[in-house]
Amino acid sequence: MTAPLTPSQTVGPFFGVGMPFEQGEQIAPPGSAGAIRIEGQVLDGDGQPVPDALLEIWQPATGFGRARTDSEGAFGFTTVKPGAVPAPNGRTQAPHLNVTVFARGLLRHLVTRMYFPDETEANATDPVLNLVAPARRETLVAKSCGGVLHFDIRLQGEQETVFFAI
Repeated sequence: MTAPLTPSQTVGPFFGVGMPFEQGEQIAPPGSAGAIRIEGQVLDGDGQPVPDALLEIWQPATGFGRARTDSEGAFGFTTVKPGAVPAPNGRTQAPHLNVTVFARGLLRHLVTRMYFPDETEANATDPVLNLVAPARRETLVAKSCGGVLHFDIRLQGEQETVFFAI
């Protein structure tokens, strides 16, 4: 005897009770040595802001951070740039942040990476980035904008961010 499948549920909405994280989006104190600011927007398939998404970043150097998007889909983190890390095959991965996106309407969270624009040589040899079609790699590289790194996450549509099946 088999039971019918239960319907899938979307991720979110998120309730503030369980979401606070002590460090939140400030993984490194602003103004501290090596601190960098990363800002961006989460956008849907029509290019509209997603006002209630949750992003988590992880990196070996400073650990973990969590930020919610505001009414304009904007988010921000203050962290430090990580160094290169070894890949399982012994090669070196370019400095990057692991990014997880949770949002209403998603059946599962999305996983992507953010690479740094000043790491052209390391990015060119990164084993994960090289799995991505050359025309789509730019969706994983932040842009430098007046001392801030800008990284938009597009959930669908033109310039959709590359997401990884994990």
